Amino acid sequence: MTTDQHSSLKGVKGDRFDLNAIASSFPDAADTMLLDTYLTDTPSRSIRVFRVYRGVPAHYHTQCDEILHVLSGEGTFWIDDPATEAAFAPGHLLVFPRRAVHALPRILRSPVVFLAIDTPRREQDDVTFVNQEDGASKQFIAGI
Repeated sequence: MTTDQHSSLKGVKGDRFDLNAIASSFPDAADTMLLDTYLTDTPSRSIRVFRVYRGVPAHYHTQCDEILHVLSGEGTFWIDDPATEAAFAPGHLLVFPRRAVHALPRILRSPVVFLAIDTPRREQDDVTFVNQEDGASKQFIAGI
């Protein structure tokens, strides 16, 4: 199957995905902070690949836990307290429980691409910014 075909799969049956091909399909620039593509999307979980285009301010998700595996790039993140800001790099796993405030304030090396596992599933608009002036869900993420 091609990457384009994978974008339309909803994960009811098992499948196989070429994460490197999917990651390389993202454009070099975006109008939103992130672009993502859903690999699976069921009530119990969603699995996505997404690229971060600029720092992501403090926010949280109300519907799911978010588990991120860093596929490429480097940057910083924090959870619950900006004073805990730490670096991430390929191979790292970041776990953000539901309602935990977190941020990815700095991109140190692009492209920053994550494999995300959300349990239960995550709607694209499930993002609440701590400071409302930081944006809204439509400015946060768009699907490809």
